[in-house]
Amino acid sequence: MEVNTLVQRLKHFQKNLYELYQESKAPVQKQPDRLLPAVYKELGTASEALQVAVDELIAQTEKLAAIQMQLETERQNHKNLFDFLSEAHLVTDPRGKILQANQAAADLLKAELRFLLGKPLDIFFTPQERQTFPAKLSQVRQCDRAQKWRVDLQPRNGETMPVSLTVAPSRDASGKLIALNWNLCEIAKKHAGIEPQLGISQDLSQSRPKHVYQRGEIIPLEPTKLWLVCQGWVKLSTTCESGDEVIVGLAGRDMSFGSSMTSLSTYQAIALSEEVQLVAISLSEIDNSPRLKEIIFSQIAQRLRLTESLLAISGVRQVEERVYHFLLWLKQHFGQKVPQGDRLSVRLTHQELANACSTTRVTITRVLGKLKKQGKITYDSKHHIIFTNAS
Repeated sequence: MEVNTLVQRLKHFQKNLYELYQESKAPVQKQPDRLLPAVYKELGTASEALQVAVDELIAQTEKLAAIQMQLETERQNHKNLFDFLSEAHLVTDPRGKILQANQAAADLLKAELRFLLGKPLDIFFTPQERQTFPAKLSQVRQCDRAQKWRVDLQPRNGETMPVSLTVAPSRDASGKLIALNWNLCEIAKKHAGIEPQLGISQDLSQSRPKHVYQRGEIIPLEPTKLWLVCQGWVKLSTTCESGDEVIVGLAGRDMSFGSSMTSLSTYQAIALSEEVQLVAISLSEIDNSPRLKEIIFSQIAQRLRLTESLLAISGVRQVEERVYHFLLWLKQHFGQKVPQGDRLSVRLTHQELANACSTTRVTITRVLGKLKKQGKITYDSKHHIIFTNAS
């Protein structure tokens, strides 16, 4: 039932109830039922309780709408960055059909953007490469990490060119594969020193000073630089109109964040681990370095996948189901294998979980208690959630 419809029915019910209550007190010729006024009074009390519940429902609905708008703004901001990056990038479905491409990819494949969308990626491969592509694609779908290989591309009306492909899977909260993210780099460019690299925070931290923050500390954000995480986890959040915190993302090792990467008016970064190590990169430095542009895009693409997953979870209407989906999302992206099962490397308080799921701390405590009773989760000595092997 729509919230507005429920409100209208409640008002109509309260109006009728009040009229009946007034009639019950009016003098009549025969002795009135003495219990009738008391019954109406009890109904009035119940109606007030229902009004409180409706008010809470309206507040939660408005809060969810605000979160969805904020996440959509983030998604659009990342999409704009995707479109204008100088390196070739594609997004395909799990079967390799192109869903999204930037202009650099269209230039590399010598095709218009409108022609690329909906086409199988392997039509731009040589006949020999097309024969081995299904097997490689199957291997990618079964893996959770980025993979790289060399392939010979055959652009439209162009000569064959050797290309380095980097592909990373994108999964939803349940672990289902929903898309593949591709980076294409000509082999000739690799020799110029701009080959895409993984694990770049360690590389950059060797030549830059590290900034260390303890759990709970606010990390300063400057419009002229980005932070790159070398160790630990950072909570990224905003504040809605009611003043409540809304978690819009988490940044871990090899992920970047900064105020220049968001259009939210209120944006805050807080250290979530016992010790967070960061290195700073200036935007002017990124503009003058093709290699850094490649690195930053890799991090933006990863953040975009996480943001879209959060957007999908925020749309789940049932609170318990929304909380459980968020926990599964944490397990998928921040889980570590331990003998008991999958341990969440990031530790969120009940209030932080409530802020992320647009609910109350009491609800989070109840849901976690239920999951623990069912044997699906447990805790280690440092209060990290562990998804048991039985779950």
